[in-house]
Amino acid sequence: MTRILIVDDEKFLVKGLCHSLKQEGYEVLTAYDGLTALELIEENQIDLIILDIMLPKMNGLEVCREIRKNKETPIIMLTAKGEDVDKIIGLELGADDYLAKPFNTRELLARIKAVLKRTKANNSNDKDKVVRVKPLEINGSRRKVTVDGQPVELTSKEFDLLYLLARHPGRVYTRENLLDLVWGSHYYSDLRTVDVHVRRIREKIEKVPNKPELILTKWGVGYYFKEF
Repeated sequence: MTRILIVDDEKFLVKGLCHSLKQEGYEVLTAYDGLTALELIEENQIDLIILDIMLPKMNGLEVCREIRKNKETPIIMLTAKGEDVDKIIGLELGADDYLAKPFNTRELLARIKAVLKRTKANNSNDKDKVVRVKPLEINGSRRKVTVDGQPVELTSKEFDLLYLLARHPGRVYTRENLLDLVWGSHYYSDLRTVDVHVRRIREKIEKVPNKPELILTKWGVGYYFKEF
């Protein structure tokens, strides 16, 4: 049974979500503050986390950052309506999706199914392939990246984006393509997400980030990985 952790201090909202998720066949755990959430994540096998940003003791962005230090559990962040900065920061930290409050429960259920399906696909497709382009090495099964033999820390989505591009060298992807393949089609209105992630990946793997040699830009179209 798929186990979902809801982290939100609005108890009425949590109660309603618990009921809806259990009706869909999910097992549900709950936490009303960030510290309790981290304890539950450490003690239990969690398949997906619904994480509010505004939390007592430790806010959702800090919780997301802590989770991504050693886990790739899918995270859907809940943000205040119109808080685009929080959305971008959450995605940069490795969140898989976001939903602004107030939201329709059916939409959240659809997002959950989409994220779980995408995560399963990402974990199975070409998972054993190792890409080597000096000085870069990407190990798909271990989800590890090294540059000149030194480990590089990437968020879950940074890894997914880099690995997708590297598996298909020379193929140009539009921002819309990348949003659909890595995040899901509902991100079509937020193309900045791709640019932010590409910039952050370049800062971590390129010798000179503003003169990239690995992840290249096709001006007016999108991005591609160098052919090798």
